[in-house]
Amino acid sequence: MESGQHTTTHRRIDVDGLVFDVALGGPEQAPAVVLLHGFPVNSSCFDAALPRIHDAGLRTVTIDQRGYSPGARPDGVENYRLDLLVSDVIGVLDQLSIPYSLLVGHDWGGIVAWHLAGKHPERFTGLVAVSTGHPSATRDALQQGDDQREKSSYIKEFVAPGAEELLTARNGVLLRRAGLTKDELAPLLEPGALTGPLNWYRANFTGDIAETLECPPIDVPTTMLWSNGDATLGRTQAELTGRYVYGDYRFSELDGVDHWIPQNAPEALAAEIALRSATF
Repeated sequence: MESGQHTTTHRRIDVDGLVFDVALGGPEQAPAVVLLHGFPVNSSCFDAALPRIHDAGLRTVTIDQRGYSPGARPDGVENYRLDLLVSDVIGVLDQLSIPYSLLVGHDWGGIVAWHLAGKHPERFTGLVAVSTGHPSATRDALQQGDDQREKSSYIKEFVAPGAEELLTARNGVLLRRAGLTKDELAPLLEPGALTGPLNWYRANFTGDIAETLECPPIDVPTTMLWSNGDATLGRTQAELTGRYVYGDYRFSELDGVDHWIPQNAPEALAAEIALRSATF
């Protein structure tokens, strides 16, 4: 089979009554990599990186997470707690009979990935965190009063009633200004599609954020991939992450790339995934 010609299989995986849209790609029987998207784009954010990851001899598992898969949109803010987001991923991997994998997470998917690696280290051969530092490092950055507070100020709007209307107004102009493409925006403009994703914020960032961000230190081999052009997640939370990783650790800084590393620097992301996979 020629480079980039690997088959992709789409599955619908039932976990505790919720049905997740999952795509499996790359060489069969190869080491698995599970990729977790952030807000507000689903797993399509990794599309440009996937062929490169497959060419590195890795099999990918991409999941449209709770609130993004149409069959996994439970009512109620309480149904989007972080512990449930974590257990969803374990449930999908169990249903696929994948005992361990490399873990990749961007943005909110990074928060979920850090907690997965910290609480289920036996399931993961390594972690590539994209943009999002260890949650305890983010807590430290917020408490230090650096620019992370300003960068995170948008959260107040996201947890407020009516955030759906704000973000979809004028054909989603605010989301387009944030960098979303027309194809990425389209599913979010469907009626009710933004409520689940916004509930990630409402369920976890309306109380004691420091408590929400509490996460165990990480023992699995870890890469922190961050760009100095990120307008949402700053340097302090990225650089302090090394304090909370006890295993092999690599910090990789990109120059001038914005927050959307999976879409706008897929080559760099795929290279870091391939490099991290080679260490286990």
